[in-house]
Amino acid sequence: MKKAISLICMVLIIGMLSACSGGNSEKTSKDDNKLTAWAWNINVPVLEAAAERYKKENPDFELEIVELGREDVYQKLTTGLQAGGQGLPDIVLVEDDRIQGYAEAYPKAFLDLKKYGFEEQKDKFPTSKTDLLTVNDKVVGFPFDGGPTGVFYRTDMFEEAGVKAEDIETWDQFIEAGKTIKEKTGKAMLGLDLNGDDGLYRMMMNQQGSLYFDDKGELVLTSEQSMNAAKVIKQLKDEGLVKNTVGWDAWISAMVSGEVATAPSGAWLSGSITGQGKDTSGKWGVIPLPAFEEGGNRASNLGGSNYVIMENTNMKQEAYDFLEFFSTDEETQLEAMNGGLFPTLNTIYDEPVFTKEQEFFTNQPIWQTFTQQMDSIPSVNYTGNYSVAMDESIKAQSEAVSGKVSIKDAYKAAEDRLKNRVK
Repeated sequence: MKKAISLICMVLIIGMLSACSGGNSEKTSKDDNKLTAWAWNINVPVLEAAAERYKKENPDFELEIVELGREDVYQKLTTGLQAGGQGLPDIVLVEDDRIQGYAEAYPKAFLDLKKYGFEEQKDKFPTSKTDLLTVNDKVVGFPFDGGPTGVFYRTDMFEEAGVKAEDIETWDQFIEAGKTIKEKTGKAMLGLDLNGDDGLYRMMMNQQGSLYFDDKGELVLTSEQSMNAAKVIKQLKDEGLVKNTVGWDAWISAMVSGEVATAPSGAWLSGSITGQGKDTSGKWGVIPLPAFEEGGNRASNLGGSNYVIMENTNMKQEAYDFLEFFSTDEETQLEAMNGGLFPTLNTIYDEPVFTKEQEFFTNQPIWQTFTQQMDSIPSVNYTGNYSVAMDESIKAQSEAVSGKVSIKDAYKAAEDRLKNRVK
């Protein structure tokens, strides 16, 4: 009898200890029936509106959205992953340039969407996005917004200089147009932070089907594609066509104040131009990114984001069902456009908004310019070493345009440094 009582007591003690320790390590939400998501900025109201629509058909659905700063999300996500998933939500917003790094460093962190039916939705998104999200034969996230590129330009400056933007098809022609604009108006062709950002270089590399690494993960900072891009940037600088714009605010200010004639960038820049340059309405247009040779590819990408589901959530199916709705719901995608997020859902590109003339952009249907390139954006390999590679790329760019070393030597030195860093 005493043995039986002792055994019962031991079972009770073990049960209480288990309860005190939190029991199931997969528990990530405070409420068993509530999903939690981390996101930032304009993404938050888009999530909120989508959740309300989803709830109408799923009355038991609850979503708690935690708004954090972009870098705060990554800091907390990294900390949580290092701790085996503790303290993480069910859903997290992750940008294109970060997602492969996380998926490679933490191969068991994100739910494999292929197991839940994502293949049935795959054709609704551009290949560049689905390739990006396929890591080690797993689909690790739902595509959301993208950053198809173009050249935003000041129509008033082009008219003053007698330059037709639509005649610019190559980077050589872009440079020649810049010379004419500089001569006729005294304005620089574009603003660049040559010592702090390599966004133009990345766009040029992407349009050539490359980035810092090739599809096998090999470094390509000294490749033909890299030299093509670096030479154009140096020529722009040498010809006096670049205004030094250090930081985001200076870059935007130069555009809206009329200090520069163009801004090659992602579609999302339209939101900043229209928001901060209201008095420049009717003085803007958009053309595709110039090619490196006549008839060459003019499609590229800069920016974009995706939603991942944590593997250790105890609401896998619920999270998948909501994000499948979210990423394929046309109303949600159109709402995201109001905040400057360009949708990657291709089933909505025949909506009137994509062919509508935009008064701000001299009645040009600029969204059509971006949608027409979505299927032509090359897939690129960011890898988990993207951030350190960007650091070395910026250093190489700075050294190359300074003229102290040759372009080839600057990028060879950067590649050598990078090889040591990624080891």
